[in-house]
Amino acid sequence: MESLALLLDRHYEEMVSIRRYLHANPELSFQEVHTPKFIANFHRELGLEVREGVGGRGVVATLRGAKPGKTVALRADFDALPIQEENDLPYKSKVDGVMHACGHDGHTATLLILAKALHQMREAISGNIVFIHQFAEEVLPGGAKPMIEDGCLDGVDVIFGTHLWAPTPLGEIHVRKGAIMAAPDMFEAVIHGTGGHGAEPHHAVDSVVLGAQYVNQLQTIVSRRISPLKHAVITVGQFEAGTAYNVIAEKAVIRGTVRTFEEDVRNRIERELEALLKSVCEGANAAYEFTYTRGYPPVVNHPEETDFLADAAKRVPDVAAVKECEPFMIGEDFSYYLQKVPGTFFITGAKHPDWETAYPHHHPRFNFDERAMLIAAKTMGLATLQYLEKYHK
Repeated sequence: MESLALLLDRHYEEMVSIRRYLHANPELSFQEVHTPKFIANFHRELGLEVREGVGGRGVVATLRGAKPGKTVALRADFDALPIQEENDLPYKSKVDGVMHACGHDGHTATLLILAKALHQMREAISGNIVFIHQFAEEVLPGGAKPMIEDGCLDGVDVIFGTHLWAPTPLGEIHVRKGAIMAAPDMFEAVIHGTGGHGAEPHHAVDSVVLGAQYVNQLQTIVSRRISPLKHAVITVGQFEAGTAYNVIAEKAVIRGTVRTFEEDVRNRIERELEALLKSVCEGANAAYEFTYTRGYPPVVNHPEETDFLADAAKRVPDVAAVKECEPFMIGEDFSYYLQKVPGTFFITGAKHPDWETAYPHHHPRFNFDERAMLIAAKTMGLATLQYLEKYHK
């Protein structure tokens, strides 16, 4: 029987073809219709057990080995982003204002071809492999939680997942024990002042001035309220106010994001943001509204499974280096899977060696070296086979 690596090499062109098809036909979070059907049909043609509509729009396929054993889950997401693509590619998005700008098309193609290769090795597999194809990773409340509630992890002993990462060089695998990605929360502060003529500010309560004070002062929360030994980020992304240049705005709306790893830091920042808003507004006789929306929990990798994945990665010929990475302040709802079963989420480098600039994720010119999909498949696949062999009943 051919090795997993050779099988994946043989199917690489098909992997690329799938990725490019998905890239050209993206679907937004919670609006995925054709993508899950495509995924389900692919697995069904392989002869796997397939469940559609898991948690809403998810797809779960199960490969049962010829012998009994443990169960490994592998996860990929498949939603796109509301971004107009600016790449000039033969497989450029055909959908106006929608683009795979985060690599989810590559995640899906990786998992589909890995399933095909592993199915061809079925007679040598002891145990089961569950392929979780998740919808709506990009938008709260995300697809992971409802899929888990609908049983996608039932009977699963361990889970592995990866993110193709364009800024990281091709051939590198980055791992981290413990927290690797942050909790991404959102907040909205609405300031209600009193509108008026721009020439008579003394007859008004200027919401823009109060909003500016709030934006400036909230930057001190991290620097003066949170221990310098802790990680935290507060970013204001939106400031909306006013209808004309000579009119004092009655209302200002400020929206931003908070990124943390620890629950006590998360709680403290939420309290401080509202307390600061209250003090700014009360001092000027303005009213306010404050809303804090909690996003996904931090992604916290299990130490033993992280070491296991790292050891497997070192045995993949295409992997040039396995490194421990710094934590990322981005969010990922893979965190919910890791709250239920042991596992690890790792980074697969996807920057082409000839690219001077790798456009960041969520950029209209985002792209990645497609060979990273093959490395991701070989790494997850080898970790899966070694895990099933090690814990063979």
